[in-house]
Amino acid sequence: MTFKTNLSIVEVSMARLFGTNGIRGVFGESLTLDFVSDIASSLGTFFRKGPILVGYDGRESSVIMSKVVCSSLSAIGLDSSVCGLVPTPCLQFATKKLGYCGGIMITASHNPPEYNGLKPTARDGVEISREDELKVEDIYFKKRWNTSNKIGSIGNEIRSIRTYLDGIKSQVNVKKIRSSRFKVALDLGNGAQAVAAPLLCKELGCEVVAINDTIDGAFSGRGSEPTPQNLNKLSQAVVKSKADFGIAFDGDGDRSIFCDEKGKILTGDRSALLISKFLLNKYPQSKVVTTLNSTLAIEEIAAQTKSKVLRTRVGSVEVSRKMVQEKALVGFEENGGFMYGKHNQVRDGSMTMVLALDLLSKTNKVLSEEMNSLPQSFTTKGKIACSKDSFKKILQELKNEPYKKDLTDGIKIFLDKSRWVMVRLSGTEPIARIYAESNTEDNLDEIFDKYMSKIKRTAGR
Repeated sequence: MTFKTNLSIVEVSMARLFGTNGIRGVFGESLTLDFVSDIASSLGTFFRKGPILVGYDGRESSVIMSKVVCSSLSAIGLDSSVCGLVPTPCLQFATKKLGYCGGIMITASHNPPEYNGLKPTARDGVEISREDELKVEDIYFKKRWNTSNKIGSIGNEIRSIRTYLDGIKSQVNVKKIRSSRFKVALDLGNGAQAVAAPLLCKELGCEVVAINDTIDGAFSGRGSEPTPQNLNKLSQAVVKSKADFGIAFDGDGDRSIFCDEKGKILTGDRSALLISKFLLNKYPQSKVVTTLNSTLAIEEIAAQTKSKVLRTRVGSVEVSRKMVQEKALVGFEENGGFMYGKHNQVRDGSMTMVLALDLLSKTNKVLSEEMNSLPQSFTTKGKIACSKDSFKKILQELKNEPYKKDLTDGIKIFLDKSRWVMVRLSGTEPIARIYAESNTEDNLDEIFDKYMSKIKRTAGR
């Protein structure tokens, strides 16, 4: 296998271990300890030298996996340090700020509890590129691991969380936020932000109302992925406590979903639009990187400050690496993943939360009023169980639609300037994801129902 600076879509799709976001599998089945050892050796060989920072989320299999990862790095001569249970963006920021040669986060993000995985970070604090993922896979399949007469050391890194929190606070007006004395409801989802977000809020003078705030590898409170369907308790907590807003994190704490002061759950697209507008007004003529399946309204907002929007395939790696390349100010995905380039070009739930606090501290409006100032757009999404063969049928069927299409990532059909439908095969689960947007809610339901029926019918043939 050869590697080029600019891999084509076909070449990138050759990756067999890495999905949309890292390597994931069911622990003890596809993700055995032997596999973990071999992939850690491959990552160590790719990094070439240490030290490597290793962290993990609260899943029940995470601690043993971290021991295997460190032992495997040690066996090929690389030093490593364990920062313990931290949010993914904490490990990424600490890797960059504390001078590590790379990082390995053990997490399966929002996947169910039986899953786990590995997410490698380059020395710049950003996930390794698609091209580098292929290099790691080449090492893995050829078993060309480094050998060394030296046994690498395994140490502890106790500075990660403090470094992360201080880094976030350095990007906002701390004094102004503290003087606002906000009340924030946190749904920590029994996940990794439980060790960081509440402390960060308190250091910013916020009163905290916390739910699902104990680490639990089974994610027994509401599951590992925040969705409108499982955030009722957050909505109720916001209204009951008269909080300024609520926020829910996913299992590894890199994504966040907001709830306004009235208890309304916001889509990731809508909250991203608001924070993007805030930052672009502050830094006009900047660049925004977002995925093909996110809202068209960002182009309208960017135009107001003579800023430029760049689109990528779905996946935080795609957005992050494009941000690095383009020196972009903002990056986001529709799923609640928001990236602030001046902090780190990765999804970061706590950084996003603090940007919202910074915004609200500089206005006399509540969150719902700020949201009403955005261009009108409505989005929705769904999913169906889907094999690769079924997805090929879906693609073939939808290619016959009489509209402009984009085949960069699955298929996106542009019905007109404000309405579109997109279908893509998930890179982390055996499902197809369906997305749609319209400028009216009624029309959105009509579009989504029509195409969902067609997709299900085609997949079932």
